[in-house]
Amino acid sequence: MFACDHKTLTLSFNVFHSMEKEDLPEYGEFCLLELTDGRYTGGAWSPSGKEEGTLGEFIRGTAETVSSDDVAWWHSLSGYDLTECLEDEEMGWINLGPETEDGHSAAFEGFLSTADGAFPKSEQYCLLILANGGLGAGRWEKWDEKEGSFIWAPALASYDMDEVWAWTPLSSDEIFAAEEEEEEERQREEELNRHPSVDPALFAYGTDIGVYYDKALEKLCAEYPWATLTQMKKKTPWEVVPLHGKTVFAQVDRSWQTPVIHEWTEGKTADEFIAFLCEYAREAVKNANPAEKFRYGRDIEVYLQRAMEAVRKDYRWLTRPMLDAYCRYEIRQVDGDWEFVQAYLGSDDFSVCDCATAEQLVEMIVHDAQEAALRANPVTDEYAVPFGRVEVHGWYLEHYIFYRLQTGDVKVSVQAGDRVTGGTRVFFIPPDCFEADSYDAFLDRYLTIVPGEAFGLGKEELLADKQLQHFLGY
Repeated sequence: MFACDHKTLTLSFNVFHSMEKEDLPEYGEFCLLELTDGRYTGGAWSPSGKEEGTLGEFIRGTAETVSSDDVAWWHSLSGYDLTECLEDEEMGWINLGPETEDGHSAAFEGFLSTADGAFPKSEQYCLLILANGGLGAGRWEKWDEKEGSFIWAPALASYDMDEVWAWTPLSSDEIFAAEEEEEEERQREEELNRHPSVDPALFAYGTDIGVYYDKALEKLCAEYPWATLTQMKKKTPWEVVPLHGKTVFAQVDRSWQTPVIHEWTEGKTADEFIAFLCEYAREAVKNANPAEKFRYGRDIEVYLQRAMEAVRKDYRWLTRPMLDAYCRYEIRQVDGDWEFVQAYLGSDDFSVCDCATAEQLVEMIVHDAQEAALRANPVTDEYAVPFGRVEVHGWYLEHYIFYRLQTGDVKVSVQAGDRVTGGTRVFFIPPDCFEADSYDAFLDRYLTIVPGEAFGLGKEELLADKQLQHFLGY
């Protein structure tokens, strides 16, 4: 990209500013920082520090800051364009600011490039020469062995690999040190687990987990004749794995970059583990009784029709195409067992419904049919209830809106939250609420659906709202 050789290039930063003299950067200015202990890092200046008594802090990534008390010197990285220098193939040293005898300077070399297959270590904070000739800094986030980015600001703002021409590591910090320690631990664990020991009492029937499941299944079948291995493994299954140099029964969480192993420690013998497996799987097996689960047979249309009939009592406009456009239920074999499943629209994927009885599936379909009906009924008018500061169990009410639907029906949306999170609930107001003779009587019925103590506005507030009364037809 540039003509000079990054491997032999040195950058010398010669115009540092002292924090002790309160010679501060501009707000948001990204800087190279020399800490009071001599280490180097980077960050964007924010004068409103979280720590009382400090001048501010430098923000260097998501949930990462450096207090001004920990910074001795800073040098701006903003506003540079080194393109002209980098296009000179003879260039080996670049001075950033004039060299002076009494000035504070720092030089960085040993630049590498991801284009050459050189990548920082995980969580390593680096000084960057950008592809546009500018300078930056950021923490390496590894996606896989050949991909990643440099995080430099909150909300995972980053420089992609192709935006960085060359990089060199800055000083180690707590995050990088923790990652290094974890990597060393992973390597030690890998070495220990090359030839794990086997406890003869714990693994009396060998190290094939299938043998232990088969023995547990045999015991469960005596109580639940319909029991299967598929039912037993609906909850997180148990495995035989190496851990700390020994073979163990464990559950393995593979959702993390490094799998998390939860060892079984409730006994010391094979028969104790088999007894544990029986108890662990008992509830799932008990709830798989086909006589209860498929009380209405194995034709999914029967279950769908029951749900549709229940929903149409209030959602009179509901049609089968509306439900089918929202979700699709089936009965199919999964690992040899018949299951209720919900298929994902536009995909071959599906999820097994956790329903022990036919009635539970019908209830699930009822909920989805209600959602589908509301989605298919356009809003024609709305009224936002005015309110002041309303606290709802630690959250604050954000909106409380009544909607008139195309069919003339009414739904209500209530939203509340705090500075971090929040939530919205939508309620359909059934027609029998509007059979009340007065607005006062309507509210008595309505507040059993959207109770004031749970959602912020009670009868007193709603009764006084004459515009809402008119909107609802009273």
